[in-house]
Amino acid sequence: KTEDKKLGGISIYVCVSLQGGVDNEVSLTAYITIALLEVSLPVTHSVVRNALFCLETAADQKENHVYTKALLAYAFALAGKMDKRKTLLDSLEKEAVKEDGSVHWQRPGKEPEVDLPYYRYRAPSAEVEMTAYVLLAYLTSQPAPSQEELSFASRIAKWISGQQNPNGGFSSTQ
Repeated sequence: KTEDKKLGGISIYVCVSLQGGVDNEVSLTAYITIALLEVSLPVTHSVVRNALFCLETAADQKENHVYTKALLAYAFALAGKMDKRKTLLDSLEKEAVKEDGSVHWQRPGKEPEVDLPYYRYRAPSAEVEMTAYVLLAYLTSQPAPSQEELSFASRIAKWISGQQNPNGGFSSTQ
């Protein structure tokens, strides 16, 4: 499903199904802000500045979904707002699943993994996606990420690489 959004006179088409199961305005705003920052639109541009203001307000809400926090952390990292990034990463670290030397995030209320012989469990695409956003937030830092952040990021990368299928892809095209 696509939605037509107007952004400063520009029509933007957003694929809502790419929101990791989180369908809210904060996630949508974060997606668009990330896209604008990734194409090097400056944080001083009025559209980006206004979007970041909205995201900063939303980041202070305690009931944010883990997926939304991952998006927010990456958006703030791209914008150079390292204090907001760190606050979100600290919150996300408390919600992380840490096992076998790896780290990942999963949606609240998720069914436990099936433990079957000859079957290698792979996480749903939304969990791979949100974990990848957290990894991007850890690696996007000004100045460069600290040794501690890089060490933690390597544990995230370990989990993500373990989700690849035999052909090197993941469970979806996302």
